[in-house]
Amino acid sequence: MSTISPTSAPSSPKDGVVNFTETPFVRRKLRQETFAKWLFLGMAAAMIVPLLLIIAYLLIKAAPSLSLGFLLDVPVRGMKEGGIWPAFVGTIYLVFISLAVSAPIGILAAVYLNEYAKDNWFNRIINLAVINLAGVPSIVHALFGLGAFVYAAQFGYSIISASLTLAIMTLPVIIASTREALASVPRNFREACWNVGATPWQTIQTVVLPNSISGILTGVILQVSRAAGETAPVMFTGAVFFKAVQKGDLFPYHLNDQCMALSMHLYTISTQVPGVKESIPFATAVVLLGSVLVVNAAAISLRVYMRSRKKW
Repeated sequence: MSTISPTSAPSSPKDGVVNFTETPFVRRKLRQETFAKWLFLGMAAAMIVPLLLIIAYLLIKAAPSLSLGFLLDVPVRGMKEGGIWPAFVGTIYLVFISLAVSAPIGILAAVYLNEYAKDNWFNRIINLAVINLAGVPSIVHALFGLGAFVYAAQFGYSIISASLTLAIMTLPVIIASTREALASVPRNFREACWNVGATPWQTIQTVVLPNSISGILTGVILQVSRAAGETAPVMFTGAVFFKAVQKGDLFPYHLNDQCMALSMHLYTISTQVPGVKESIPFATAVVLLGSVLVVNAAAISLRVYMRSRKKW
């Protein structure tokens, strides 16, 4: 049996091997492929390099103030000095309470839309509402939270009002990512369960959700990042300029209290407090960015572990 090599030089027919050289058409295609590869590499670098430069700039500017003491201390001298512990703990409260509300609702809504909903006008309206909700600016969510939770529900300016506002704001991301994860599970898996007598809910519970958990975590990761960095929703509903707490106190707030938040604290000391040490706003930004990266890294690690357990 003869073999064909596109890159070898022609050989004698008596060898029993037929070889071909690259044609101009093949060389042109290879040049185009090389160009496309380097073009895409340049586009990736155009996104990654500025991010690395921003992080490096923040770290250099924050170095004089960045320490464990800065994280655990409380602001002093009108927030011109000291640390960010009240704002750091307040951000944790807001992010995880909003996550506890939005994740179950978003996942269950996505299960209904992907597994149970029929193609009718009512479900099309729901899908349209989810898409539109994802495009609403955060300041509009802030005004909604102010009217719905602060005044109508009479929760007042509090952690619960701010957390519910963040939960409403992040629901579309969780719903959309969960639907995509559920849709990625092959239909054959469902049919195999149905054929052995399993109900739709048993199929979802034992087959669909376990095999889509890695994709669901993607929406949760995005939710954490957005909730931690938003300023307007918490400013209108529950965040406060300053809150006196004890250094290192892990439970300084109640649900009906107002709290400090890193995003609003960064805005405040950067624009409203004169005479702040130059490195403090940068150190606050590094802590906020680092907190998001740590939570994201933990969720990504869990997602990779879950994905490695897939059988398909």
